[in-house]
Amino acid sequence: MSDPGSHKSYRPLTTLTFRLNYLFSGLSPWYWHLTNACLHCVSCTLVARASATIARLRRPFAALAGLLFALHPVHSEAVAGVVGRADVLASIFFLSSILMYHGCSNRYRACWSVVLAALSMLAKETGLTALLVNIVLDLYKNWPGARCSLMVKWRWKGDACARITIALAGLVLLATARVALLQGSLPAFSPQDNPPAFHPSFLVRLMTFCYLAAFNWWLLLCPWTLSHDWQMGSVPLVTSGWDPRNLLTVAALIVLIALSYRCWIDLEFQRHTPAAVGLMLLVIPYLPASNLLVTVGFVVAERVLYLPSVGSVILTAYGIQLLWHRSNRRLLVVGIAILAASFAARTILRNEDWRTRETLLRADLTVLPHNAKLHYNFANFLKDMEQQENAIKHYKEALKLWPSYASAHNNLGTLVIASGRAEHHFLQALKYNRDHVNAHYNLAKLYRKKNRLADSLKMIERCLTLEPRFVQAYVELLYLKSEDQKRGILDKLLELEPRNWEHYVLYGNWFKGRGLLPISLNYYMTALKFSLASGERHGVAALRAACLVLRQKGQWARALHLIIRSPTCLSKLLYDHLETLSRKWRAPRRRSTPRSVPRASTEGAMGEGVTSYYQVELWQTARGDARAANARALWTRAWRLRNELEGRAALYARPRTNPDQTKSTCLDYSQLELRNPVEKHKKNTDMNSLLSEAKNNAKDISCQNECAKKVSIPTQYKPIHNKSETGRKSCSLRKKEIKDADFTPFVSDHLIKTY
Repeated sequence: MSDPGSHKSYRPLTTLTFRLNYLFSGLSPWYWHLTNACLHCVSCTLVARASATIARLRRPFAALAGLLFALHPVHSEAVAGVVGRADVLASIFFLSSILMYHGCSNRYRACWSVVLAALSMLAKETGLTALLVNIVLDLYKNWPGARCSLMVKWRWKGDACARITIALAGLVLLATARVALLQGSLPAFSPQDNPPAFHPSFLVRLMTFCYLAAFNWWLLLCPWTLSHDWQMGSVPLVTSGWDPRNLLTVAALIVLIALSYRCWIDLEFQRHTPAAVGLMLLVIPYLPASNLLVTVGFVVAERVLYLPSVGSVILTAYGIQLLWHRSNRRLLVVGIAILAASFAARTILRNEDWRTRETLLRADLTVLPHNAKLHYNFANFLKDMEQQENAIKHYKEALKLWPSYASAHNNLGTLVIASGRAEHHFLQALKYNRDHVNAHYNLAKLYRKKNRLADSLKMIERCLTLEPRFVQAYVELLYLKSEDQKRGILDKLLELEPRNWEHYVLYGNWFKGRGLLPISLNYYMTALKFSLASGERHGVAALRAACLVLRQKGQWARALHLIIRSPTCLSKLLYDHLETLSRKWRAPRRRSTPRSVPRASTEGAMGEGVTSYYQVELWQTARGDARAANARALWTRAWRLRNELEGRAALYARPRTNPDQTKSTCLDYSQLELRNPVEKHKKNTDMNSLLSEAKNNAKDISCQNECAKKVSIPTQYKPIHNKSETGRKSCSLRKKEIKDADFTPFVSDHLIKTY
């Protein structure tokens, strides 16, 4: 709240609901939107209740007011957007405060009304206006009791004077507390947020703000043109008295004066109480956002119309109630049905726009193509989707509509580095905003790449002056400082983010570069602990660095143990490190192994390492740690397949010793035996004649099909075993080729690694 760049929005009650949402449902958006929808239902119920008890509408028309409030399309932003919960929550306590003050017979109702108004203020600042509505409405209701002796003495009905005194004292106390929270300064906004507020002409500001009030009222009456962002040129300034938009301002002013006059005429008899209540709820909650009293950070915001829409629907329902006895009821019912159906249809369409970030931006660009900020936000979306060319086009369109848009210059500069225009855009961003932190940071990185180290260091220092807690700037500073100066920067990084594993990796690298391997290993292990505790998979860098240090120190067993106990990172490093370690372990064993021993027996160390890994994994699965269930299942299948294929390869590499078996086989597996395709020949038939006859036989393709049928491994792992190195296809193999000790089984490490 003391930061000069803060918007001074102190809303702890809304923040508390966000924390509760996160506690029970994490970041699943469905539950967050469900909470907003439930709060909206509560608000609709209170609107219907207030329409019946406070505005004194007949019950069917009070229910109609609640229905129109529930279906109003202008509420899409407040309900579909999670940040709109502040308005919904504030409206609940706002209406509860009014109902407690005017619709309850409790002697302490004024005190409870102040408490509910305070809760509404803690949800959003505009909730404080509930006490102002209570005071004005109480004066309106009790005015007939004082009309005869107004100039002599005050005589109020019952305890009206005490209620108003309590409400007024609560209003002053809460307003003082809210001003104290500003920490002695008003929120600072830029011309991009609210262009009319920074125009030098008072007349232009007045005409523009009056038109904006009329335009907001028009959105409540005809909510067809909707957008989540009305900044930066969405509503051009009214600079002339001959501007046609002034007609809307004049029309809204005439209607407002007519309603006020009607309420004043009926003050003594109160024949039109719904009109008076609706007018109060329409005007008073909108005053803080009207820019007429204080400057706010927007020109139009649909979410701030959530509370004023209560007064709008009460006025609409009261108008329908008056017409009910003076016009054709059938036509009136048809009109009400059309109104409700149109509201519902527009709300459904608007909710479809709010479904994703892309649909919302595209829909709003269709409505407001001259909004520079929408082009900027859509360019950011395209940049995230790696559509660089389209992003550049929208950044340029935003700059065309708003040439002094510093953030657009900065983001465009990050995309045109290859063209050499990046420095120009970064400097333009600093020209229009000297305190643009990201522009200083990006310019420092650009200068470092161009080997302009002095300029880069100057920009980084300026960046850290503007934002002393800018972590990425400290990381960039590491490249510009000498080795002796880096330790202080690394200490600062750990101070700013003590649980960021990347900083511990950087610190470990610094110690490793100075030859302090034990200290660097401690930092790597701390980085690995934090990365696994946060559920991130980026800890692979910490695991790899720790294994390299252990390998450099010759601690192979400890490195292997570290790998197999890190399931979240094992999927990326299993074949790299575990294969290296297993080769290191089995190297002496391989020298003492005869060449006639099958290759499967030389994989003992690897098999033991993988077996121990899966024992650990099974233990963790039984314990309930299922974060890497998919990875474990994948590696389990690979390990089982490898063992199965290695066993079959060993049988294939072993020569046939049975003299009675003279039939040639394609692959001599224990479960795969292929008969000679030419069974009519005898056992003493010459092999060469069989090969020539099989070559000329058009049906030797059946041998291949029968081979495939006999194989019990999955189809995707079947190699083409009948293709020789010379390119000649043959289904039969010579016995001397099978007996050759140099013959390599078809199951190779390449197949397993590819899997």
